[in-house]
Amino acid sequence: MEMKLFKLFFVLLFLLASQEMVVPGEARVCLSPSHKFHGTCVRGHNCAEICRTEGFSGGDCHGFRRRCMCSRRC
Repeated sequence: MEMKLFKLFFVLLFLLASQEMVVPGEARVCLSPSHKFHGTCVRGHNCAEICRTEGFSGGDCHGFRRRCMCSRRC
């Protein structure tokens, strides 16, 4: 009886642990340089606001030259 209970507990524990390991697939993100942002990108918040006015979902500063890159799901 104790062995059956132990096996049941082990199977339930295994099922719960395996559910947390499943990572949902993330959508691909496409980047495009901003057409309206001029100058060096210092703050990502400003870049994201400009990108939203261009119809993208957001933006961030990228690269050594600190360019504003707008992002959206592909």
